[in-house]
Amino acid sequence: MFQGMRYVYEVYKEMSFSKAARNLFISQPSLSAAVKKEEVQIGFPIFDRSSNPIQLTDLGKEYIRSIEIIMDVENGFQNYINDMRELKSGSLSIGGTNLFTSYVLPPLISRFNEQYPQVHLNLMEATTAELTERLFSGSLDLLIDNRSMDSSVYGKRFFCEEHLLLTVPARFAVNETMKNYALTATDILEERHLNSRIPPVSLEHFQNESFLLLKGGNDTRERADRIFHNAHFLPKVRLELDQQITAYNLSRQGMGISFSSDTLIRHVPDEEHLVYYKLNHQDAFREVNFYYKRSRYMPKVVSAFLDMI
Repeated sequence: MFQGMRYVYEVYKEMSFSKAARNLFISQPSLSAAVKKEEVQIGFPIFDRSSNPIQLTDLGKEYIRSIEIIMDVENGFQNYINDMRELKSGSLSIGGTNLFTSYVLPPLISRFNEQYPQVHLNLMEATTAELTERLFSGSLDLLIDNRSMDSSVYGKRFFCEEHLLLTVPARFAVNETMKNYALTATDILEERHLNSRIPPVSLEHFQNESFLLLKGGNDTRERADRIFHNAHFLPKVRLELDQQITAYNLSRQGMGISFSSDTLIRHVPDEEHLVYYKLNHQDAFREVNFYYKRSRYMPKVVSAFLDMI
């Protein structure tokens, strides 16, 4: 049993036999035969092929849970062996949302690769929820995120502080009455928003404007909701989006007001189309951390990366 688990797991990740076959560099008929052989050995189907895309059966879900445990043990032992080789081989898998994989991780990964060129690096981009599942299952070594995670399950290494700012299209008339509070992208780059002498804005001044918010469950959305609650009004939500950078780019087009981190603004500054405002609320501040699973053996390749940041 579990002899064909890697074939099954690749199909599970892609929920497609054709995509999995391409990833594994084998023909689709060969992959289908390997999965079918595993199902025959078990005595039950792993996938429900009548749905589109294919889905796991109840037994299939338990099969995946079991092989993830096996793969986690294998990875732990392989990491131990790699440590014995003093970082002359091995792999490091890091996950993050679009913002972090696009702007924060590339220079870190490049620097690490210069020091340890023989270590295979894998960068995964997905939602925080998806990445947390992979971190827990062992398919990710590290996750960079601005959300607080269960400290009994996950350890963390501090990376930086992050501040949320109100991001307002420059063409909105409300900016005319708020000039004493307005900040430019240059101000953010020069960290003037961190200066205590720079006054924060009262959100109530923007209650008649349209907002672009992230979907429920996102840390930025949860913080925005608490900030609105503190300001005693419900926002006019024009769009709900998956990614902070999408909301930011739509604000640049004049679609509405969004909440943007100074991390994003520093990497994608906009002097022409946006005006920024400092917020006076505890939820406008958060930490960005690298998270790892406490119960997993931490290989030297992971600790070397954490020591580098």
